[in-house]
Amino acid sequence: MGLLDILNSIGSAAGDPRKRPAPAGPATGQAGSQGMSPMAKAMLALLAIYAQKHMQRADAPTPRPAPQPAPRPGSAGAGPADGGGPGNLGDLLRGTLGGVLGGAAAGTVLNGGLGGLLKQFQENGQGDVAHSWIGTGPNKTISDGDLASALGGDTLNTLSQQTGMGRDDLLEGLRQYLPRFVDQLTPDGHVPNEDEAQRLL
Repeated sequence: MGLLDILNSIGSAAGDPRKRPAPAGPATGQAGSQGMSPMAKAMLALLAIYAQKHMQRADAPTPRPAPQPAPRPGSAGAGPADGGGPGNLGDLLRGTLGGVLGGAAAGTVLNGGLGGLLKQFQENGQGDVAHSWIGTGPNKTISDGDLASALGGDTLNTLSQQTGMGRDDLLEGLRQYLPRFVDQLTPDGHVPNEDEAQRLL
């Protein structure tokens, strides 16, 4: 199962603001016409945030963030709060992920994002929980409060801005979907290396 399939499965149900696809306009591309749920967009943004932190911690050259792209004229994704359709996976990787990381390879982003997220959980006393999501056994649950503490207010604020979701809905959605998301991205029971991550795209 590829990353796009995993993200689409997060937005497969209707009637819940965490799973409802963003509205797609007439100019949206074919993949974007299916829409992507705000929760799926939050997962991508979370990977981008921790990939950037991971790359800065490693002694790799710090990538210069690409300038935030201005809304494209005539684009359905243009909106006052970036609330339009997210476009296809390539657009998301170049925009949500690539824009943050200055064009780093998508496999590097996925590998670094998962690695950075795991490190964040370990540093905040939730390493056992995160390891259960990566391992092959059952996924441990996490409370909204523990999740908020592990991720931190800055990360949650960034995700709220990226998705347009309120903090409570965002935390509940992350608590519900993040364990399965991480589990599906680590089918072999470990954080994929860059080559393995590339194959998930």
